[in-house]
Amino acid sequence: MGSDSIDPLIPLDASKREKAMPKMKTNRGAAKRFRRTAGGGFKRGQSHHRHILTKKSAKRKRQLVATARVHDADQRAVRRLLPFI
Repeated sequence: MGSDSIDPLIPLDASKREKAMPKMKTNRGAAKRFRRTAGGGFKRGQSHHRHILTKKSAKRKRQLVATARVHDADQRAVRRLLPFI
């Protein structure tokens, strides 16, 4: 074989793949927990409403059903987890 031969084990576009930036990906766990609001913020479900409900009052359980907004201090972190949402 001469210098003109192509190594079959190395893909032809391997040099392009090394130079490309890594893809941005949505964190799938975060995508299931947060939704975007119309104003550009994020809303989330509240915790403490899955189990050990007998000791919680009906009022407390009812209020835990409602969604809550993500705090301003956490907006940047959630935005990084969900770049396309």
